[in-house]
Amino acid sequence: MIPPAMDSPVISVDHVSFAFDDHVVLQDVSFTVPKGSLRFLMGASGSGKSVLLKLILGLLRPDSGTITVNGNRIDQLPEDELLRVRADIGMVFQENALFDSLTVAENVGYRLYEETRMPLAEVRTRVEEVLGFIGLSEFIDRMPSELSGGQRRRVGVARGMATKPALLLFDDPTTGLDPITAMTVDDEVVKLRDLEQVTTLVATHQIRDAFYVATHKATRGADGPQVTPTAESDTTHAEFMVLHEGRIHFQGDAAELLACEDAYIKEFLFKTLPPW
Repeated sequence: MIPPAMDSPVISVDHVSFAFDDHVVLQDVSFTVPKGSLRFLMGASGSGKSVLLKLILGLLRPDSGTITVNGNRIDQLPEDELLRVRADIGMVFQENALFDSLTVAENVGYRLYEETRMPLAEVRTRVEEVLGFIGLSEFIDRMPSELSGGQRRRVGVARGMATKPALLLFDDPTTGLDPITAMTVDDEVVKLRDLEQVTTLVATHQIRDAFYVATHKATRGADGPQVTPTAESDTTHAEFMVLHEGRIHFQGDAAELLACEDAYIKEFLFKTLPPW
């Protein structure tokens, strides 16, 4: 693997196109994700958000264009090299994908147990650390069936960050959750960005949750991490990319998205605009 330059983006997607047979999903898509930043990849169902995540992971290969992750050409790497690149990527799935037969601790530490030679005591310490970060320390020895939907989703976040990846990918992390529970997951995304400086790409069509993350910040307090609203004029904590008809139709911060006069963007935001 090639170590990335200090100022190079963590993700670079350059003129990528992809189709399933005659069904074109992506057409000439280009964007970058700088180190330590947070990007929302938005769009209607079927717009290609999850396909882009799979392309970035190397699970699919583009028909044309290049994809670079941490300085490595994902679209050209053989499978053994892809495994090494993926070791520095955390993935949080829409449906959690927790192992029902394993405890919370075993789920969170799974990659550390299976893919590293870290001593068991150190794995346990890291699991305790990440569960403390997301506020679920007391559930460490519970089974997934004993947790609520929001708690299971947060365990998925903890598993994604357990290996201290440089990049975290989220696939619709709040879909199917009620607004209050979804906010607990949103808070974890905010904390990862502000306190852990993890480069994050979130694929979602949940506009309310995306705006919440873009307009909140995390700080370390005496009682642990605290998430609070930013100043009303400060909407630069995340950037939005909207997919439409296979292309990046819009790219900008929350204020720019709200001010956009494009007909499709206005339709996409219809009845979902703040205040909530």
